Amino acid sequence: MDSHGQYEQRVVWAVVATGIGPLLLAATREGLVNVVFHATDPVRDGALERLASRLGTEPVEEPGSPLLAEAIRQVEAYFAGERHAFDLPLDWSLVSGFPREVLRELASGVPFGAVVGYGDLAERVGQPGAAQAVGMAMGANPLPVVVPCHRVVESDGGIGGFGGGRETKRRLLALEGVLPEPLF
Repeated sequence: MDSHGQYEQRVVWAVVATGIGPLLLAATREGLVNVVFHATDPVRDGALERLASRLGTEPVEEPGSPLLAEAIRQVEAYFAGERHAFDLPLDWSLVSGFPREVLRELASGVPFGAVVGYGDLAERVGQPGAAQAVGMAMGANPLPVVVPCHRVVESDGGIGGFGGGRETKRRLLALEGVLPEPLF
């Protein structure tokens, strides 16, 4: 606790190897706060700098932290095909307003193996016609994979853009049985 009797903000992180490459997972006492794709050294370092700036504290590498243990277990089970839904406390402090509203609807309303269009998701949150804003919200998702922005696709059947790259999106959709396994 600090001198005012408040708990200091604490951010712990670890990198987890997955079928789509290394993922950085970061958590606070509130829950999982950030998931970052392609967490090689330069990407990881940039993500940690942004987290420190946004949350006001230096993230600490602590893969054995109880704050991360369940998130790591569930992410590993998801990529092993043993888990279809995440049941984790989430810290939404990196996103607010319309993007948070859209992401919360996505997290609770679009299950494993299903997809939703950008426009359909906009309608679900009472903003028909806001498909482009939904796309921006997906790009701002601080918790990809766990909050499944990969399940949001174009109405014409295209897979749409993706912060982790289109190939990563294809692989996640293939893992969930939505697309055939990509050929390499």
